[in-house]
Amino acid sequence: MAKTDAPEPPGGTGSSVKAIPARHPGRVVATVVVVVLAIWLLQGILTSPRFQWSVFRKFFFAHIVLVGVQRTIMLTVIAMVIGVALGVVVAVMRLSPARIVSGAAWFYIWFFRGTPLLVQIIFWYSIAALTGPHPAIGLPFTHIVIFHANANLLVTRLTAAILALGLNEAAYMAEIVRAGILSVDEGQTEAAQSIGMKRIQTMRLIVLPQAMRVIIPPTGNETISMLKTTSLVSVIAYPELLYTTELIYAVTYKVIPLLIVAMVWYLILTTILTIGQYYIERHYARGATRNLPLTPFQQMKAIFRRNQTQLHDQTVLPPYAGPRMEHR
Repeated sequence: MAKTDAPEPPGGTGSSVKAIPARHPGRVVATVVVVVLAIWLLQGILTSPRFQWSVFRKFFFAHIVLVGVQRTIMLTVIAMVIGVALGVVVAVMRLSPARIVSGAAWFYIWFFRGTPLLVQIIFWYSIAALTGPHPAIGLPFTHIVIFHANANLLVTRLTAAILALGLNEAAYMAEIVRAGILSVDEGQTEAAQSIGMKRIQTMRLIVLPQAMRVIIPPTGNETISMLKTTSLVSVIAYPELLYTTELIYAVTYKVIPLLIVAMVWYLILTTILTIGQYYIERHYARGATRNLPLTPFQQMKAIFRRNQTQLHDQTVLPPYAGPRMEHR
């Protein structure tokens, strides 16, 4: 039987198939629409005289505004330290086999998560109306008075803000920590107990380090949320960032530019926290993922290298195959 030759592919023997990428007209249209709307919006914001950008530039680095920024950062740090520390304690109590201890932790979480934070801030600031201006401090269940405190001096605006923000955050952090603890396999706890480790040692040395991978991401979100939530303490006239700008526009009547000053500072601070959260999450993800996500700097390097490779491939000439010989 005669052997038949297979048909040659288009373009001759050994020619490569040129892949044509699929077209996506919908994506092109959507991109053009988004870009046009963004340019139109940006042009309107930058050119409108009602935004009063000269006022914005004047007060953005004003001393009183920078002091408000510092107080906002201070409130965020103190409230999160209290929230995380107390939240861990409440989470451990919530998981305790003792029903009274677990019930007390449940009641704490139920109360502080179930009442608005704004109400709690006003309550702590007005606590002197409940205790009186000079509450007695003494031994419980006795009539022995050690000293009389001055409620107005103890519970200042700053103290009320820290108490409200910290205690409220502890209720949310308790649930986050509890979820992280429950995510650790029970075999880890059983193995620790089998070698004689106590419950507190097991929790501190075995369970919590493994639970950090689950705890860190929502904790970062809570920190960013806390930074913005500190603006609520302006209701008790504590001079943080928002109340500082309110004091300025109460005199100058430049409401919009001063609010933009506050918004831009909040955006700067939240952006810094977001970057920090990304690297902390990446650090704790090392034991859970085989390939860590690229950092923004690494992504830029990869894009630059890919563009350089494509440019090089386009400029490199094909190899010389020698002169073509004609067969007679």
